[in-house]
Amino acid sequence: MLYSDNLSISPENHLLIGSHDAVALAREFGTPLYVLDEDTMRRNCRKYRDLLRENYPGQSLALFASKALCTLHTARITAEEGLGADAVSGGEIYTLHAAGFPMEKVFFHGNNKTLEEIALAMDCGTGYFVVDNAEELRRVNAAARARNKVQPILFRVKPGIDCHTHEYIKTGQIDSKFGVALETGEAFEIHKTAAALPNVRVEGVHCHIGSQIFEIDPFCEAVRRVMALIASLRDSLGMEARILNLGGGIGIRYGTQDDPPPLADYICQVTAAIQEEARRLGLSLPLLVLEPGRAIVGPAGVTLYTVGSVKNIPGVRTYVAVDGGMTDNPRYILYGARHPALVANRAGDPPVRAVTIAGKCCESGDLIAEGMPLQAVQPGDILAVLVTGAYNYSMASNYNRLPRPAMIALREDEKKLIVRRESYEDIIRNDIL
Repeated sequence: MLYSDNLSISPENHLLIGSHDAVALAREFGTPLYVLDEDTMRRNCRKYRDLLRENYPGQSLALFASKALCTLHTARITAEEGLGADAVSGGEIYTLHAAGFPMEKVFFHGNNKTLEEIALAMDCGTGYFVVDNAEELRRVNAAARARNKVQPILFRVKPGIDCHTHEYIKTGQIDSKFGVALETGEAFEIHKTAAALPNVRVEGVHCHIGSQIFEIDPFCEAVRRVMALIASLRDSLGMEARILNLGGGIGIRYGTQDDPPPLADYICQVTAAIQEEARRLGLSLPLLVLEPGRAIVGPAGVTLYTVGSVKNIPGVRTYVAVDGGMTDNPRYILYGARHPALVANRAGDPPVRAVTIAGKCCESGDLIAEGMPLQAVQPGDILAVLVTGAYNYSMASNYNRLPRPAMIALREDEKKLIVRRESYEDIIRNDIL
């Protein structure tokens, strides 16, 4: 099963990504290789943009979550499709700015922004700071005062929702390193503090309840709780919070175990909840902001590897070793993320056995998958791991001094190198003898 409508099988029994033969791409650009189907990414951008316009009578803006896949090229795609972006570090801010991204449409996140990052973001003209805590609020106000400006901000609020997802990607419950808690009164008090500061202006409220969530109800409950806060700020402080940023988190399909709701249902139900709460509380419809990073770029990515060895341990398991691993895809070892895989040069053949796909790092835990149904495989085959557009390149490392892979973008019949493969010279570039 190919899991995405941009994938198919050629008459030669090879995997096709769009119109491009995956085996030919591996031969031309080498492996490991990140492949981004730009057409799919653009279609997903438009889906969010168009569904928001169709279902929400107020203003809306979808943001691409830079942490999912931040390159100059993806920043340019995002801008061309009319989306905003969120960023969580100075490096992401710098990349967006260098790509010529409209910085007024950037929301700057992070639970511990440094003074240097705050200064960089302000000097780049970043539209909104999503402030995480009281210390950061003081820093942002001071930096804005030094520049004789008033910085628009939102506060990241924990709405107290414990959703069903992996422990490491829950973010909306009270026990989280992110944000200020709603249920303890902390969120109200920090808004009250901000109201007295001359160099920040509260423009709205942000929340993010987690990632890879397959239920819509938790998002609607987040709407109800945060809209109640917005009404309280109006009634008690005279504060008009005109932006509601619900973050991201709706899940995508990585395998048969995943059953995400249709995007149209998610958008329809969330926007209906906002409109209902606005009527009930006598609020104007806020500018609705969503941050669907994984959902936009995840299905657009495929990673290609070359098989180095096949090691069968009778009665135990079969290891298929590839020329990458946890350095280019650490998601399995981090939280058991399961990506489907197939032999790209035998893509249409049925699986013959379940295998463990192992990387080349000097770690027993360096695995990409266990119990993965796979076609007959032998050394020299090209292995394709699917749905790798999000949080693979972003999380890549140089462990064992392995160079990070190249990345190419495909658009219709065109292919373009967008990230060069690292060399050994790149790895030692910052070393000092």
